Amino acid sequence: MIFKKDNFLLGTILGFIGPILGILIFKFVKFEPFTFKETFQFMYLEPGHRTFSVALSLALLVNAVLFTLYINTRKDKTAKGIFVLTCAYGLLVLCIKTFS
Repeated sequence: MIFKKDNFLLGTILGFIGPILGILIFKFVKFEPFTFKETFQFMYLEPGHRTFSVALSLALLVNAVLFTLYINTRKDKTAKGIFVLTCAYGLLVLCIKTFS
């Protein structure tokens, strides 16, 4: 099972996929009647990219859950990979909020 492995590469993969899954969940909850193209076009064209930065911030919660899960099961290498990607996504959100 995937939760039994303790591998940095697995953590980076999970850390990359987690926020994408979070953005998809955000899209289906907040923008259900719209297509993916319309949703991301709105997020891109919106002044200040507020909705996009909110979506990314909420998507990071998925990584927080994954990180907590792996820390509590003592899978430190995997948790470290998740943490590295969470920091990278966090910097992306910070840059979007700062420079938009």
